[in-house]
Amino acid sequence: MVKAIVGANWGDEGKGKITDMLAEKSDVVIRFQGGANAGHTIICDYGRFALHQLPSGVFYPHTTNIIGTGVALDVSKFIAELKSLEEGGVPTPHILVDQRAQLLMPYHVMQDTYEEERLAGKAFGSTKSGIAPFYSDKYAKNGIQICDLYDESRLLERLEQICEVKNVLWEHLYHKAPLDPKALFDKLLEYKAALAPYVGDGVSFVHKALKEGKTVLLEGQLGSMKDPSLGTCPFTTSSHTLAGFGTVGGGVPPTALEDIICVSKAYSSNVGSDTEAFVSELTGAEGDELRRRGGDKGEFGATTGRPRRVGWYDAVASRYGCMVQGATEVALTAIDCLGYLDEIKVCVGYEIDGKVTRDFPVPPLLQRAKAVYETLPGWKRDIRGITEFDKLPKEAQNYVKFIEKEIEVPIKIVSTGPKRHEIIDLH
Repeated sequence: MVKAIVGANWGDEGKGKITDMLAEKSDVVIRFQGGANAGHTIICDYGRFALHQLPSGVFYPHTTNIIGTGVALDVSKFIAELKSLEEGGVPTPHILVDQRAQLLMPYHVMQDTYEEERLAGKAFGSTKSGIAPFYSDKYAKNGIQICDLYDESRLLERLEQICEVKNVLWEHLYHKAPLDPKALFDKLLEYKAALAPYVGDGVSFVHKALKEGKTVLLEGQLGSMKDPSLGTCPFTTSSHTLAGFGTVGGGVPPTALEDIICVSKAYSSNVGSDTEAFVSELTGAEGDELRRRGGDKGEFGATTGRPRRVGWYDAVASRYGCMVQGATEVALTAIDCLGYLDEIKVCVGYEIDGKVTRDFPVPPLLQRAKAVYETLPGWKRDIRGITEFDKLPKEAQNYVKFIEKEIEVPIKIVSTGPKRHEIIDLH
């Protein structure tokens, strides 16, 4: 049985906590896309951890955690995260890095940084983690697979070919010193040694696990709005953030995918560029207050530390996000952060050129959209840690039911705090 946990919105929805919760009942957890450009924050018995490369099942000794073929593997950050777990007293996790996954190279980070500098005021708000150059190279067939590390003559030849092209950009577009393929080769031999205990055939492992009736959890990064095909192009990431891609990046058959849990936060947040359309955004003092109260330590990027843009819950975007994910259920997170408000608005439509629509538009129209709100009464009390739905204030119950009606997918989990068991399970 395969379940997927993915984001309905712009990322930062609280997927790490939900994955951690479901990993407790899973045999295998797979990161199927993305790199170290976004993080999942988990608060567990060992403390507070921000994971960027590792799957969120690493806190359970019974779980095998796979880095799938769709991931951009930043080896230095992978090793640093393993060290942070060890220092935090976490038992050594079971980790398998698929031999077909590709390596995020030092020049990917450099190119990402140089390109954002070149674009200046028209930059896309990249985290400068090398993600766009990595996936560009992957699909242009210029990537380095982990299995390439075990054929040194082939590896050096590929690096020389790659540097020949990259150095044209480096010298003539970015005006930087050229890359040295031999220095890169030496660095990759260091990566080879560091990865040696973890590399294996993740695809065969997963198929064998499914034949044995094991439970597999696919863990997605970011959310629907960041998908390069169906998101808010060009303000997207460069890997597919949808559950459907989990069958490719996770190496599981499409027929095995049974449940898609879409995570959506009880208000909106977006760590992206200020030039991206964000229809329900709250600015000024209202935005600052929600940002301060949001999340478990305020709304700041787990990877970048950048302050996130925040706003009212956007039911138009969330309904679309759930639709393209194929959501079978929704986990609503961070509802406890709204207890200070007298009234809470929900965006239920977009006004575009004088007409109101409930359908999420393409990017050029999104730029012209204005939010249409319905206002609900707040509950004006602390609800953190409540684990039974009928113990919530009536106003909070009605807020959940209102959102469920708007997004047209059943809400089966309500998170009432950042800790592992601050959860209302409505299954």
